[in-house]
Amino acid sequence: MRIGIDARYLSHGLVGGVHTYVASFIPELLDIARDHQFFLYVDSKRAFELRGPFPSNVTVRCLPWRNALSSVAADVQQLQRHMARDRLDVAHFPANYGFGPASARAVITLHDAINLLPLREQFRGIGHSPSGRSIRTLAATVYLHSCTVLSVRRAARVLTDSEHAQREIAALSGLLAERIIVAPLAAAASVRRVEDERTLLATRAKYGLDGPFVLADALKNPELLLRAWRLLPEEARAGRNVVFFSRRCDVLPAVRSAVESGEARLLARPSFEELISLYSMADAFVFPSWIEGFGLPVLEAMACGAPVVASNRGSIPEISGSAALLCDATDDAALAGHLERVLVEPGMAHSLRERGFAQAARFSWRKTAQRILAAYESAARA
Repeated sequence: MRIGIDARYLSHGLVGGVHTYVASFIPELLDIARDHQFFLYVDSKRAFELRGPFPSNVTVRCLPWRNALSSVAADVQQLQRHMARDRLDVAHFPANYGFGPASARAVITLHDAINLLPLREQFRGIGHSPSGRSIRTLAATVYLHSCTVLSVRRAARVLTDSEHAQREIAALSGLLAERIIVAPLAAAASVRRVEDERTLLATRAKYGLDGPFVLADALKNPELLLRAWRLLPEEARAGRNVVFFSRRCDVLPAVRSAVESGEARLLARPSFEELISLYSMADAFVFPSWIEGFGLPVLEAMACGAPVVASNRGSIPEISGSAALLCDATDDAALAGHLERVLVEPGMAHSLRERGFAQAARFSWRKTAQRILAAYESAARA
């Protein structure tokens, strides 16, 4: 087959779950499918992150980029034109939407069902975020919704990250379940417990972390953790801090207030290596997310040995198995109870840590790539 992949996420200097996905599955896919021809489409905004030289069956095409409108032009026209010239059999768009030429079968990775929700529901959700009411955010939401709905309708196959996401996508799109293929994600091979004391001390020194702490994502329902923290007995809280990390500086008001009052710490944009150290040092990783198509931070924390306390929403129960303590995303008392057990019962923390190592090991990017390749083959036959 002649397979094209929209790899622009790796030439934009982006971070986050979709970036991890694209950066992780492509090398594995190229390794297991050497009898196929691959075309990787990037643009000139940043240097392409994957290092060559590539084998003879891999071609990298670089599209021009001047401003944000260049990405739109690539979406609606340029990418299709290049893919048609390359006579693709399958065109894969791994970031929720994309439009290939009529001559190729399209495969879309839709990581969750959010972009398929009615716009009124999406506007209600983003209205709670610090930047949610800006014109730019609202316009981007409309654009992504429109592109995703149209892309899914045209796709020969849709890939997604979990069985939960598969059910939601089927319900919202009307697609038959057999057209939606589950290819679970995994923690990167570099994500493992850090034992080197110098590395850990360097991260502590950089952020002024001089004691034990509970780690959480500042964008994932932080209000619930803060309410639960106030319910904990002094034995559980003594000497510990709540440490939030965030890829963005415009955090929710609850986090900002907690930081200003000294109740919590906020680490803005820690590097991936620093985040691995933070997972490795945390007494617990708390992830009370409202909705997740997969929940990759849960696996990353487990791979680093952090006991996980999370919500039971979305795909989290499916991904965490029996290796995490789960509660509803609105139940601060239940979250406090789980946290207390982890923080004051060494046996519980040890058990969760060991179960977490085993659970994270069940997932691998090689398995993900194998399922993606199977989706290409299925699409080509459709």
